[in-house]
Order: sequence, then C-alpha cells, then structure tokens
Amino acid sequence: MQKILSKLRRAIQTYNLIQEGDKILVGLSGGKDSLILLKSLVNFQKFNLVNFEIKACIIDMFSGQVDYSKLEKFCNELNVELIIEKTDIASIIFDVRNEKNPCSLCAKMRRGALNSVANKIGYNKLALGHHLDDVVNTFIMSLFFEGRLNSMSPSSYMSKTKITLIRPLFLVEEKEIIRVSKDLPILKNKCPNDKHSKRTEIDEYLKHLEKTYSGVKKRIITAILNSNLL
Repeated sequence: MQKILSKLRRAIQTYNLIQEGDKILVGLSGGKDSLILLKSLVNFQKFNLVNFEIKACIIDMFSGQVDYSKLEKFCNELNVELIIEKTDIASIIFDVRNEKNPCSLCAKMRRGALNSVANKIGYNKLALGHHLDDVVNTFIMSLFFEGRLNSMSPSSYMSKTKITLIRPLFLVEEKEIIRVSKDLPILKNKCPNDKHSKRTEIDEYLKHLEKTYSGVKKRIITAILNSNLL
C-alpha cells in the first residue's frame, strides 16, 4: 500500500487533481481497483494538508438484485458514506436494446448516473479507479479500432455536468493493486459480457507482447507519459 500511496500522491501533485475544499465522489464498481482507490484516498486524506471530503457511490445496474452488505461494511470501516444508486441499466442494455457491443454504452450510462449523483449531493469531482494498465489499453484500443492516438487523461472537466473527473491511480500499475487486494470485499461481476470485451482481448494481447518482447509495456507507458496526449 505504501508504494500505491506514493504513486497516488505523485499523481495528485503532478496533475493537480485535488484542491482545498473539493468534494469528491468515488465511483465504486465492486472490483479491486475502485476499492483500492477509495482506501488510498482515505489514507491520503488523513495525512494531507489539503482539506477535502469523500463519499462513495456504486451504481446498481440490476435494480436491487445485488447484495452490497460487504461493500457497506468496508465503507463503514473507512468511515465513508456509501450511496447505492439503483438503476435499470442492465435491463435497458441487454433486454430493451439487446446491444451486441454493450461495454461502451454501459460505461457511458454508469458515468452519467455517477455524474447525476454528484450533482444531486453538491460534489464537484468524480474519482474513478482507472490505473496505468487501463491507460495503455485505451491507447492501444484507440490505435487499433479508431485509427487515432488517444488515451485516458489524469483529469478532465465535463462542461455539461460541471464535474471534474479525476483518476488518482493514474501512475499505479495493476500488478501493484493485485498484490494488496487479497482481503478486499470484491463483488462478483454479474455482467453477462464480463471477460468477453474488446478491452479484455487487448489486455491479453498486451500480456502476450510483454512475454515476447520484455519491457514493451513500459516503453508504451513512457511514450504516453512523454507525449502531448494527456
């Protein structure tokens, strides 16, 4: 955790992610990345001179069909209020629209729901658990499927909702998160498309590349961080 906290602090300072008086809604998915993000931000909050508030929110895509009691206990132990926002996102995507490639629409709808919650409670920032591997994967997906050079940014202002999206784990590698995720109350993903997305395919492709050409991921990371993409 110390290594993650160090990189989180560096990302916050380098990209000016958190300012005095910020009210930050942490978007939880129930996976390891967002849980580590919340835990890290709480620890950062304790030993940081900048005062800011934290609440957590999980978007219930299945309208009350998931048990969030373990997640509620986790947040209570961190002394963070958890908001459970019930939606019919899964039903809309899979039953009503019968989307063949649902991941992009699902992400947009969940992000929209999080923004709505942030606006409703008067919070100005939304923190998501994307890490450095996600940055690389997004870059490769953009190159392969869109024919352009693009990636995630450490922060972005959404003028429509007047919410600033921040990614405090921007400099943290997934392997570092995996090392400290053993005791987390990770929720099983109920999405029928889990493990069958383009992002999963790119992730496996990058792992194959890394085995074949050792250090290739680190060179891609260096190229992204040193470019004007951010």
